[in-house]
Amino acid sequence: MRTVGVVVNPIAGMGGRVGLKGTDGNVAEARERGAEPRAPDRARDALAALHEHAPDADVLAYGGEMGEFEARDAGFDPVVVGEPAGEETTAADTRDAVRAFAERDADLILFVGGDGTATDVAETLDELDADVPVLGVPAGVKVYSSVFGVRPEAAGRVAATFEETEAREVSDIDEDAYRDGDVRTRLRGVVDVPVAEDLQSAKQVHAGSTGSLAEGVASSVEGGVTYVLGPGGTIGRIADELGVDGSPLGVDVYRDGELVVRDGSEREILDALGDENVIFVSPIGGQGFVFGRGNHQISPAVIERSEVRVVASPRKLDETGVLRVDTGDESVDESLRGWTKVRVGRFEERMVKVV
Repeated sequence: MRTVGVVVNPIAGMGGRVGLKGTDGNVAEARERGAEPRAPDRARDALAALHEHAPDADVLAYGGEMGEFEARDAGFDPVVVGEPAGEETTAADTRDAVRAFAERDADLILFVGGDGTATDVAETLDELDADVPVLGVPAGVKVYSSVFGVRPEAAGRVAATFEETEAREVSDIDEDAYRDGDVRTRLRGVVDVPVAEDLQSAKQVHAGSTGSLAEGVASSVEGGVTYVLGPGGTIGRIADELGVDGSPLGVDVYRDGELVVRDGSEREILDALGDENVIFVSPIGGQGFVFGRGNHQISPAVIERSEVRVVASPRKLDETGVLRVDTGDESVDESLRGWTKVRVGRFEERMVKVV
């Protein structure tokens, strides 16, 4: 019988929809902006899948909202191995949970969070010199590491069924620099992760030409239409062609020659939408995500009111393969799945599958 240790970072991802690009050190501000926790719901989805595929699994969980509540909601009767030290959960609580799981010979640590949580898990295991496999349920704003399932349900299924593991990297970025438009990644650890198809790759940077693509997109912009410009270098080139100073890693809104919103939150974007709206997004290199990684401000509510247009350089598309969506709303994800046109040049398009 498999023993799974479950730890949830309940504040992970709260900064996404309110435009903070991360929650580290910004929990109070995220709450002031109206942010709501998303990690507990994603934990429940993952644990429901684990229960479906391995109902007899032994679950170890950290107390309260750090795993216990979500495990019970999914149908498990977890062994609680510890409690958060204060009212506000911290990285120290996550590390204490990992130590408790290792001491109890867990077969897998299933953690819910982002790259910061993955770093806490990896560094603690390294300190213990423990080789417990880990698997992440994606709930953070930035999910660069290659230790996460592509979706919560996939992580739960893999946790129940995996047979082999392989070494994968944990990477994290400087959130303060990220908010200023500068991506600085660094290797934070190497951990054993289940071998499975439904794991995301590490984020890759692709330098394929986007000049003619950006020119073509800019020339197609129409008056009276509101354009939501997602983050990333490809969309940044489009903003340059439009003659506006966009935010490299934020979400902007453009209409009739002007930048209506720069680096907007979900609320600001919704307020700026008009009768006809278009979202321009580009997939994350290596992972293929067009929604659900680094652009939570483009929420299901924004997507439902807009036409989605995906753009990418041919090189990025060649190396990415299928596209992925993980908005947190299954009905919206389903509406986006299937075959879609991706603009790869001034006039050229390709048909690519969204899964």
